[in-house]
Amino acid sequence: MARDITVDYAKELDKQDRLRKYRDEFYLQQDVIYMDGNSLGLLSKRAEQSLLLLLDSWKNHGIDGWTQGEHPWFYFSEKLGEMCAPLIGAEKEEVMMTGSTTTNLHQLVASFYKPEGTRTKILADELNFPSDLYAISSQLALHGYDPDEHMKLVKSRDGNTLHDEDIIEAMTDDVALIILPGVLYRSGQILNMEALTKAAHERNILIGFDLCHSIGAVPHKLDEWDADFAFWCNYKHLNGGPGATGGLYVNRKHFGQKPGLAGWFGSNKEKQFDLSIKMTPATDASAYQIGTPNILSAAPLYGSLEMFAEAGMDTIRDKSIKLTDYMMFLVEQELSDYQFTIANPTESERRGGHVYLVHEEAARICKALKEYHVIPDFRTPNGIRLAPVALYNSFEDVWKTVQILKSIMKEESYKKYENKRDVVA
Repeated sequence: MARDITVDYAKELDKQDRLRKYRDEFYLQQDVIYMDGNSLGLLSKRAEQSLLLLLDSWKNHGIDGWTQGEHPWFYFSEKLGEMCAPLIGAEKEEVMMTGSTTTNLHQLVASFYKPEGTRTKILADELNFPSDLYAISSQLALHGYDPDEHMKLVKSRDGNTLHDEDIIEAMTDDVALIILPGVLYRSGQILNMEALTKAAHERNILIGFDLCHSIGAVPHKLDEWDADFAFWCNYKHLNGGPGATGGLYVNRKHFGQKPGLAGWFGSNKEKQFDLSIKMTPATDASAYQIGTPNILSAAPLYGSLEMFAEAGMDTIRDKSIKLTDYMMFLVEQELSDYQFTIANPTESERRGGHVYLVHEEAARICKALKEYHVIPDFRTPNGIRLAPVALYNSFEDVWKTVQILKSIMKEESYKKYENKRDVVA
């Protein structure tokens, strides 16, 4: 069937979709097209049920919920780590659901940043999500270094993407640690994590990745690539809920190293309740936990990760590519008169799970889209992110979104709004 711009073509694609049954697993609002799953994924019925199950264990067991019930809380973070491990190409002992993106980054920098001699700098990039840069800056300051001098930022040539060769060129002998995103949060560009890891290790530099915008959308092979560590949130493509417990990965070659930030839940579980003054750390990734697990913030992940195990990351990625390919095709065909620029990589192997459109009226356009019940994501200063998520968005959703965009532009209905972001964008 030749690709065309009709709704019938979109409906035919939906008939062929192997993941279409999962759409019914999510709470989709009637007549609303949700295109912001790369900021906050939607609630699934299974995530709701696993939350209620863990809530029920509190109701029925009280403090004994730590060791009793269907999912004893004392081992719940490890169980979720085991379920998540296939999504990033890791062994279960290397993955832990704990903390948040930024607290996990603080823990990992505190553990793996070891300045010595002229190797004092941390290499990052200017397009990374600012929270990562704030954490890196504060860690440098704690070591007595000026972040303006010791945080080395790779520059973008176009303001949207990075070149691997520019990153590798910046891996000089004054760099002690590298922290990069797996997928750039604005443009959705996938960095070549395998090549970058190889280049870093050839220069005797440890390297870790922020997987916030890649986990659940893009398959990873962290063990095969030999990445040193990674960290991520679970509320975007993994649909864990607002502020869901985060995750971290530590390559087993680093097992036995003491974490930089110690806390009692990083203890060897057999020794934890000895309550000794001297800590006995766990011997795997669970050593990098700090405080007591946030059970109710982690609970929805159990139901969500069940679906990922069933669907499989390769199938999810295949549909994601088709959805974003289709959206770019429609943008080119239907919006060519309205000055939109597709600023994400067009090659599927370099593109994550969303399309990034640049337009000088982006803030206004996003507000108009919401009036028409399409939920986009605005990024300062002029970006519109649209994320058709494989588990719950349809090809018809994509078709309708572009048609609504076309109508907004043709009728200039966006002009009734101010071209500036709201407090939360």
